[in-house]
Amino acid sequence: MIRLLALAVLVLAAPAHAACRSESYEGNGYTLCEVKADQDVRLFLNDAAGEKYGTFDRVNDALGGKLVFAMNAGMYLPDRNPVGLYVEDGDQLANLKTAKSSGNFGLLPNGVFCISDAGFAVIESRAFKGAPPACRYATQSGPMLVINGELHPRFLKGSSATNIRNGVAVSDDGQSATFIISDNAVNFHDMASYIRDHLGLNNALYFDGRISRLYAPELDRSDLGFQMGPIVGLVAE
Repeated sequence: MIRLLALAVLVLAAPAHAACRSESYEGNGYTLCEVKADQDVRLFLNDAAGEKYGTFDRVNDALGGKLVFAMNAGMYLPDRNPVGLYVEDGDQLANLKTAKSSGNFGLLPNGVFCISDAGFAVIESRAFKGAPPACRYATQSGPMLVINGELHPRFLKGSSATNIRNGVAVSDDGQSATFIISDNAVNFHDMASYIRDHLGLNNALYFDGRISRLYAPELDRSDLGFQMGPIVGLVAE
């Protein structure tokens, strides 16, 4: 009995874990990390002094070394404020944008990644506006990669517009989210096909390209580069 109790304590005390791995699909490499809805997944933008975190190290320092996994999480302006909707710990810091505009963000349909008490969701922005869920955390970006099992209608197979890209996909039941970054430059069609056809995930949102970065200690990876705007991360209990 004592041995069983000790084992139970060890299980309960186990640190939060992001299941990260690297794999290839149709000639492209991807690294992905999966988290569960009952884990402590948050968005980070400003520190306690109101300054942008900008780097994974600064987020980890603020958490006392409890950052398990992290990734840049949505497009941002030159001042590193979010382009579209941004909600952090229930506070809306930037508004939803649904109008067509230039650049990848405005390549409609775009969408929102939402973390709520019910789990994770990727929702097309105009659908989100019509029936906004109670998101504890939310970040808007674009374009959508996969929309209810369909690839974004503007994606072209064989397109020469390639970049290092990252995004998020959610399971149909909303109980897991998979964060994906390409290991080489890919086009939108290839990345979206990988998510739908290989991972079997039916809703996915593009976060960004070129500045895309990953923090995954279990893979001995902490990417350096430009200062970031929104960051998504898993926090150890």
